[in-house]
Amino acid sequence: MRAEGDPVERERAAFRAECERLGEALRGVDAADLDRPTDCDPWTVRELLAHVRTGAGRLTDMLAAPAPSCAEVDAAGYFGAAKFTPPVDAARIDSGRREARELDGPALVADFDRAWRAALAAVDAQPPGRLVRTRHGDAMALVEFLRTRVVEVGVHGLDLATALDREPWLTPTAAEVVAELLTGGGPVPAELGWDRLTLIRKATGRAQLTDRERAVVDAAGFRWLSFGG
Repeated sequence: MRAEGDPVERERAAFRAECERLGEALRGVDAADLDRPTDCDPWTVRELLAHVRTGAGRLTDMLAAPAPSCAEVDAAGYFGAAKFTPPVDAARIDSGRREARELDGPALVADFDRAWRAALAAVDAQPPGRLVRTRHGDAMALVEFLRTRVVEVGVHGLDLATALDREPWLTPTAAEVVAELLTGGGPVPAELGWDRLTLIRKATGRAQLTDRERAVVDAAGFRWLSFGG
């Protein structure tokens, strides 16, 4: 555990809570459930979980590499158009499918648990202000990249819950981090009446805006961060 007041601590706590909840939710799922389709077409539950497992563990190798000299992007900048070009999307899809074939269901869930715990252990060994370089070449503060991991695990957790016909298990700590990133920290128009879960679903395309909601959003000039699934 990092010291109280450390800039990374909120994101660390959110990442841990969301990973623990996802692992608990998927423990014991059977082969039929793992082969269900998800809204992240063409991935199945098994393939999407493999993708989340890989994303949750990325910091382990990143923190073993030399730190860049200065940060170039923040978490919002990380989710840029270059991450969702057809070649990058195709590679992401193929990677999830390939990795899903490497382990059976219980082993995949267990390896997700191993991956995120190893990533947090690597985070805890770092000094304050540590910088990292992503696989896309982005140089960014550790806390900013950890924020993207909360988004990945939290939002794809919503996709997994939908595919499994479960109630969403998004934790309050993760919802706070994701909502703040999606809105740029700005207020959501009060007349929308959205809670954080609704905001996250609407802002990421997991739920459609009604005509009234779209009119409110447009009238307020409200803009949120948009990124791929």
